[in-house]
Amino acid sequence: MQKTVNILNRKAKFHYEILDKYTAGIVLSGTEIKSIRSGQASIAEGFCEFNDKGELFVINMTVEEYKYGTYYNHRPKAERKLLLNKKELKKLEKEVNIKGNAIVPLRLFINDRGLAKLVIGLGKGKKLYDKRDTIKDRDNKRNLDRIKKNFR
Repeated sequence: MQKTVNILNRKAKFHYEILDKYTAGIVLSGTEIKSIRSGQASIAEGFCEFNDKGELFVINMTVEEYKYGTYYNHRPKAERKLLLNKKELKKLEKEVNIKGNAIVPLRLFINDRGLAKLVIGLGKGKKLYDKRDTIKDRDNKRNLDRIKKNFR
């Protein structure tokens, strides 16, 4: 039984207000997928950009070198192409041109067919006061749950 791989970007929802989500495939080499299946990847510092041809790439995503790889091993911080429909790519490119919008990776997982997928989100950057509101709401919810638990 293969263990499930579910790598999250916890800071993305704190720094960005997520407007829309997409599931994209990733173009990977042999040692990259082996490292991801063993859970040796991080998307915390990653972001997505379009190149001149209109292709979407994830940048700064770290996939550690495969432990048993030889000199055919991959580079840990290489740019990796994302696979989306042409219609979705055009919509995302139009939305990113609006000031304050960015594409951030939210979750990296292996689907039931064994393929690596990346959930990306179109996000609008939060201001400092929005982040304070998020922290305040989270603390209030935690205190309310604590009170409910003690009340029972």
